[in-house]
Amino acid sequence: MMNAILFLIILSLSFLVFFIPKSLKYYYTLFILTCGIILTSVWCFGVLNGNNQQIDIQLYISFFHRSFVLTIDSLSAFFIVVVNITVFIGFLYARGYLQPYYQSKNALRFSIHYFSYLWLYLSMIMVVMIRDGLSFLIVWELMALSSFLLVIFDAEDRIIMKTGISYLIQMHVGMFFILISFLIVDKATGQMSFDALRLYFSSHSNFLLFILFFIGFGIKAGFIPMHTWLPEAHPAAPSHVSGVMSGVMIKMGIYGIIRVIMSVQNDLLLIGLIVLSVSLASGVFGVMMAIVQHDLKRLLAYHSVENIGIIGIGIGLGVIGLATNNTALSLLGFSGGLLHVMNHSLFKSLLFFNAGSVYQATHTRNIEQMGGLMKKMPYTAIFFLIGSLAICGLPPFNGFISEYLIYIGMFKSLSAANLYQSIVILSSIVGLALIGGLAIFCFTKAFGIVFLGEARSEKASMAKEVSRGMIFPQFITVAFIIMIGLASVLFVKPVFNIISQAFRLPDMTLVANSSVNNLTQISILSGIFVITIVILLVYRHFYLKMKQIDIGPTWGCGYTAGTSKQQYTATSYTYNYNHLAKPLLQTKKIMDDIRDDEIFPGKRTFESHSDDIFKKLLIDKPIDWFSSLLKKIAVMQTGQIQHYILYAFVYMLIVFLLTYFNLI
Repeated sequence: MMNAILFLIILSLSFLVFFIPKSLKYYYTLFILTCGIILTSVWCFGVLNGNNQQIDIQLYISFFHRSFVLTIDSLSAFFIVVVNITVFIGFLYARGYLQPYYQSKNALRFSIHYFSYLWLYLSMIMVVMIRDGLSFLIVWELMALSSFLLVIFDAEDRIIMKTGISYLIQMHVGMFFILISFLIVDKATGQMSFDALRLYFSSHSNFLLFILFFIGFGIKAGFIPMHTWLPEAHPAAPSHVSGVMSGVMIKMGIYGIIRVIMSVQNDLLLIGLIVLSVSLASGVFGVMMAIVQHDLKRLLAYHSVENIGIIGIGIGLGVIGLATNNTALSLLGFSGGLLHVMNHSLFKSLLFFNAGSVYQATHTRNIEQMGGLMKKMPYTAIFFLIGSLAICGLPPFNGFISEYLIYIGMFKSLSAANLYQSIVILSSIVGLALIGGLAIFCFTKAFGIVFLGEARSEKASMAKEVSRGMIFPQFITVAFIIMIGLASVLFVKPVFNIISQAFRLPDMTLVANSSVNNLTQISILSGIFVITIVILLVYRHFYLKMKQIDIGPTWGCGYTAGTSKQQYTATSYTYNYNHLAKPLLQTKKIMDDIRDDEIFPGKRTFESHSDDIFKKLLIDKPIDWFSSLLKKIAVMQTGQIQHYILYAFVYMLIVFLLTYFNLI
């Protein structure tokens, strides 16, 4: 009872943000957010440490005239912990990021922003705790609306407003599929809830209903080809919002998919193959599109599609393991995917915070106008480098651990697999390796073009490091990234327990202990590597202190570049790749060709652009067709009243005739 009262108090106090003075709104919101995080964290640790198998909290909210039952099991607790960490760090970062906006935006705009941030957090927490279908759809809608208001923070920009509306429409398309799925379950079982799924799946086709749920949740998660909102909304939103949306909000789709899979009883092999295929396509296409982006936040947004693909690969392999009674593949696949949910929330939010810092310092997201920022923004550069290494799955950082679990699950399963299973597993290994290789290529480009070399524009040359308020929260994220990389056993063991409980796997002590022992050795080697590097850096620091250092120009091998124009650009860095991938990426070059008779070529500009083929086919073409149809219909708007009277008369005549002939 006390838990319900405390949670209702937090929900109620969130509305007071509209009445707090502008100078105190941030601190009041931080207080409410902290209270919510502490309360929900206490619930989660009670479940994760084994004291409680499940916690049920009943809320009655008069505004909706209904009761909400919040149920926390180990899966819900894991997602709540991930949400709490990312949302809290994101709001700490927001204080410095939003500071320049206090001059141009009024108190109401900040009230809406902070209120929406609070309710994005609260709605995500409730999404993972609610089992009833109708209640779930209500909080799912609240999550969509609050994130929409956060995306359009700069609503004065018409493009941002248009992007926000497009995002909201696509979220409602996803909700429509989830609604249809729940209605099917309700019609068959008389219950509209996640708990009724097991009863439905026991006597009906599992595949068709799962596909409906997968489309609905897949739109939120950003799987190919349902990802088209993601590369548009993330660049439009403020960077702390982008970090939260990419870090945790899209994971609500992953949560929904896992929650549904927990009840699936047949068609497992087909479902696993579908999830695996879509995930491999998402991972490969996401990173391929990321490589050719010039907008830093759009580049990171496509990497969200890639990492959702990696999570999906783990889930797909886990389902295939269930279908083939390969419990090792199930445990390691699901565990790798679930741990990657946390890992991605950390390094992707860190990278978006870095992108926000770069934008605040340079006032541009175009990486072609950056360069040399490591000299101006050393902390941001180091944080971006750590985030880049983590997202590429390189040790000793956290991204390596979750990908290692997926890899080891596949390799361990090969010996017991038949021919067809071996083909699937080997294809997955090649696909995951390709994703990792392309990710390294992409982030060498991103880090090199943004932070190394010389400044490519006056904006970059005038850049300065951001405030301490924006730097400090990133230390917390980096600490988690390194902690998971060096002490992975502390995080992997609870994940193994969550997966074993969620999917009722038999005793997996042998597989779990073998994996834990491997990870322990990896952690020891990583620790030795880190300690060695630290010792060398400390030695270098004190050694150079005793030496007189002469500073001079770098030896340029007989030639030194005169200007930044002689450096690699983002386009030239990826030229060969772009040429090979042109059929899929549809890269277009915009420039005036040099004529044969043009002896002294005039001044020219060069620009390249890659279209998202799925957005072009699934979004742009239908919208263009519908717009042209509306323009044709618009000829009826003559402005003459006799025509409008005629339309009404024709309508009534048609209704009369249809009624007379019993057609309606």
